[in-house]
Amino acid sequence: MPFTIWDLHCHISGVPGATPEQRMARLIALADRVGIQRLCVYMGMTLSTDPSPEDMRRQNDQVLQALSHHHDRAFGFVYLNPRHVDASLKELDRCVRDGPMVGVKLWVARRCHEAELDPIIRRATELQAVIFQHTWFKTGPMTAEGRLSWSNFPGESTPFDVVALARRHPKASIICGHTGGNWELGVRAIRAQTNLYADLAGSDPTNGMTEMAVRELGAQRVIYGSDVAGRSFASQLAKVHGADVPDATKQLIFRDNLRRLMTPILRAKGVKDF
Repeated sequence: MPFTIWDLHCHISGVPGATPEQRMARLIALADRVGIQRLCVYMGMTLSTDPSPEDMRRQNDQVLQALSHHHDRAFGFVYLNPRHVDASLKELDRCVRDGPMVGVKLWVARRCHEAELDPIIRRATELQAVIFQHTWFKTGPMTAEGRLSWSNFPGESTPFDVVALARRHPKASIICGHTGGNWELGVRAIRAQTNLYADLAGSDPTNGMTEMAVRELGAQRVIYGSDVAGRSFASQLAKVHGADVPDATKQLIFRDNLRRLMTPILRAKGVKDF
């Protein structure tokens, strides 16, 4: 069965090219090779984990520039930093309310269970924007003192943090980025919070990930993404293509779930061909 595929999770950083347009054209050429119809793109050519207001604007401008010739193939999410709430709200209005972007990207500057995110999430929900929050469970061997040898960055959220955020904002559509990396823990962490969705991107293409997410969350809460260029399209597509689930479920994961979440804002912006 041929599938229609949208990729939730793409970056222009790490892609060859001297300009955002060149990098976007390269991404689309690669997407064409593996049958991906549309890409969601966020963050600029060089990444910052704790961007200043000026850096936020620069990175968002680079994404806008990358999208400028490819509105039929890509959607943009605005990159925000909850350590700068006022500046983030201005960027949200500039890029989503008054611009072409349709979602919000939050990374590792501040853990998302904190109240500083609330004005951003409220405004994004008013605009019907999809919210993507990076999450990770750093896990590794124990030290001699009984501590994990790896730990999350100081501002890096876990799936438990995004559950707390989603509980405060039940009308928001929030995607748990990477499903925490350690997906067996991540799927269980978000299971009861029904306005949270699992992003399959980022971890190794381990057998059983998609099947577990579908079994525990339901097929309508699982979304394909690649995290390209940090990962490859092919390795992440394999998680769904190779999963022991019906083709109708694969189509939900590959496009239909994300399309359903994005339909309100796309219609509000007058986008007809999606």
